[in-house]
Amino acid sequence: MRMNTRTACDFIESRGIVAGMRGAFGPENALRVANALVEEGIAAFELTMNSEEPIEAMRAVKREFGAAACVGMGTVLDGDTAQRVLDAGADFVVSPAFQPEVVEVAQAAEVLIAPGVMTPTEAVHAWSMQVSMLKIFPIGSLGIDYFKAIMGPLGHIKFMCNGGMNADNAGKFMAAGAAACGMAAWLTGDGSLPIETIRERARQLRAVVDPVLRERGVLQV
Repeated sequence: MRMNTRTACDFIESRGIVAGMRGAFGPENALRVANALVEEGIAAFELTMNSEEPIEAMRAVKREFGAAACVGMGTVLDGDTAQRVLDAGADFVVSPAFQPEVVEVAQAAEVLIAPGVMTPTEAVHAWSMQVSMLKIFPIGSLGIDYFKAIMGPLGHIKFMCNGGMNADNAGKFMAAGAAACGMAAWLTGDGSLPIETIRERARQLRAVVDPVLRERGVLQV
């Protein structure tokens, strides 16, 4: 069963963290990492199309956790790829850039699409397509001051902050208004990071993100 746009968006906002897996995350390794993260309170997962066996890995994680996890696909760069991952059952679709054709394919299937933006112009253009969330990327490199400046006039937009995110800045971005933070390299590595390191980093993230979610009254872990 695939989540619809509202269900996936609510799931992500109430958890605050989306764990990305880019690299050597075939089905077996993706399940190994996902199991550890679920036990640490992280249950939204973004596999990526430029990883090992991404569609098979996404399907494996979805089969394992069902409705207890929200499992989508990132690095979706064109409409044909978007259709492939939707056919495979993705709960959401993420792109590093704003491509209207990807948005249109996901919306036709009533699936959450978070197109990537970096500037106010891109954000307003993408939001005008009636999406529910935008991926602002690479916001960690641009910094918290840039994000706060964006949120000044665009506080009505739901942003998932991605790129350069870690336990030192995730809480700050959430407190500044981010709907969620996407974590890949720092949290899950390239597929070779020890599980205990992933577990410890997951705990660090929950420690800084959960207080913000409690204040919003949306925490579900």
